[in-house]
Amino acid sequence: MKFKNDAEMFDMMKKQLYSAVIADSLDKLGYRDHVMDARIRPIYSHAIVVGRAMTVVSIDVYNIPGDPYRLEIESIDSLKPNDVVVASTGRSTRTCYWGELLSTAAKARGARGAVIDGYTRDVRKIAEMDFPVFASGTKPVDSLGRGLVISYNVPISCGDVLVQPADVVFGDIDGVVVIPRDVEEKTIALALEKVTGEDVTRKELQKGAYLRDVFAKYGVM
Repeated sequence: MKFKNDAEMFDMMKKQLYSAVIADSLDKLGYRDHVMDARIRPIYSHAIVVGRAMTVVSIDVYNIPGDPYRLEIESIDSLKPNDVVVASTGRSTRTCYWGELLSTAAKARGARGAVIDGYTRDVRKIAEMDFPVFASGTKPVDSLGRGLVISYNVPISCGDVLVQPADVVFGDIDGVVVIPRDVEEKTIALALEKVTGEDVTRKELQKGAYLRDVFAKYGVM
């Protein structure tokens, strides 16, 4: 399936796909370690995020450095339409990297969401603006003097998965999956094929067919 642009592809994925079927498709292609750790969860249940990774690295600090927000601001201002902020904080429990104002700025740039291996705050406000954020927890502290962005648009580990800039990131209530850019077309095609197979399988099971017979017929689980 060919798409006119990323926006069309991501809109289709959000409407028709889900993380489990994408994970299964990656498994089939030999990419068996591309699902983020289960600690990274949507901050509201119906959140779905899909887009290209714009990666960020934040580290813990214990002083207030000069110009503490420089790279944080620069990274957010660099966002392009259809980007998803994907941030590594070294599993920090000290700082809170994400919040309402970053969500507001990212949404205004056309970003589709954020996936944070770390904490967020302002959950109620973010949910009200329906900006999909996935994080490992919540904490009401500011990052000033606790966390510092040191780099962006570089390879990172987020949720124990290697994420390259411009990889496709998809997250829903089940978790977050990372699709390497060089296999995104194959992965999406396999996922769409599996969705069709699951639809047929589901209908037969609803009619009372035995699982063993349906699996033997369609090979879909």
